[in-house]
Amino acid sequence: MPSDGRNRDRTRKWRDGDGPRPGRGGRDTERRIVTGKGTTLPKWLREEITRVTRKDRLEETLYLLEAGTDAFAGGQFRKARSLLLKTKQLSPRASAVRELLGLSSYRSGLWKEALTELRTYRRLTGDTVHMPVEMDVLRALDRDEDVRRVWEELMELGGRPEVVKEGRVVFASFLIDHGDARAAWEIANPKRLSQNPFEDDLRQWFVAARAASLLKDRETALKLAKAIEKHDPAMPGLDDLRAAIRNIDA
Repeated sequence: MPSDGRNRDRTRKWRDGDGPRPGRGGRDTERRIVTGKGTTLPKWLREEITRVTRKDRLEETLYLLEAGTDAFAGGQFRKARSLLLKTKQLSPRASAVRELLGLSSYRSGLWKEALTELRTYRRLTGDTVHMPVEMDVLRALDRDEDVRRVWEELMELGGRPEVVKEGRVVFASFLIDHGDARAAWEIANPKRLSQNPFEDDLRQWFVAARAASLLKDRETALKLAKAIEKHDPAMPGLDDLRAAIRNIDA
């Protein structure tokens, strides 16, 4: 089961009304946005659902999606999945529904379903944002060659900086799992340590420190561990990392 690539916070964009906004495409005149049920959803999301959902299904779709979004944001991933499966039946072409269903399945440990839904989301939108999650799912399914293939695809297609960093975290962790600490270091090496790191930076530093400790590079591993501790002293796994560093050449 994956360890380093999981537990990423994918709920913020749904709580705050941010997230991917698919291209407009289709007819110039969109259906009006219904009022009432589903109106706490962000405008871009209501617009997408309105555009791709049959009119007689629209109100129920928005209602179920709103409930599923709330469940996901509250950490009730199984409940969110159940609601979103019903939402998908009503609006199978809604990329946001497929995305959130895939993430709910991922958080529920339903790897094959998560992979199907997230790949569908990527096919519908062309967005590479969840390719690191795809890689993590493939790790859990022991599909090693597919992990490597998706990593290569991500490097070819590119993505936002935080997405590429997450990809480095997952792939370097995969390489460590397979005993290739040297290759993991080449992937995760942060080159420089920012004074104001984001969470994805800290995760990359953590995996790089693991690789350095396995390579018996105590100085580098300790430098990274101290940098992490400065910004997130409660980071999961940090105590184990420091213990591993202490044991180098002990």
